[in-house]
Amino acid sequence: MRKPIEERILFEDNHLLIVNKLPSEIVQGDKTGDVCLLDDVKSYIKETYNKPGEAFVGLVHRLDRPTGGAMVFAKTSKGASRLSEQMKAGEFDKTYYAVVCGRPREQKGKIVSYLKKDEKTNTVQIVPQTTRNAKRAELDYE
Repeated sequence: MRKPIEERILFEDNHLLIVNKLPSEIVQGDKTGDVCLLDDVKSYIKETYNKPGEAFVGLVHRLDRPTGGAMVFAKTSKGASRLSEQMKAGEFDKTYYAVVCGRPREQKGKIVSYLKKDEKTNTVQIVPQTTRNAKRAELDYE
């Protein structure tokens, strides 16, 4: 059973709400129709602050469904705009922790891959660098 949003808030101020996203939870609604974190956050804000109509929540970034971790939401359009600018400027870092089987050959390193999204299956695959519309992805590990 999922914990209520109130129990998963990591930080909140006038402009931001940071919530612990559970593994297997979706951030934004999709064709599965599963309950999404964005809707839960909107409900929390609407109820907590007695907001009439639909509450504004800016989705700043996403985490894949299997990934758990800190999700940053903007509570104001000004906050959303500033966070979006920071993301575009590369001032927003994400750190992932992973459980691996075995040991990497190198203690520390960088993996560079090229990713392409398949819109039909809503999945992403690693593809050759020369693939049209492939996006560079860098992963530093230690």
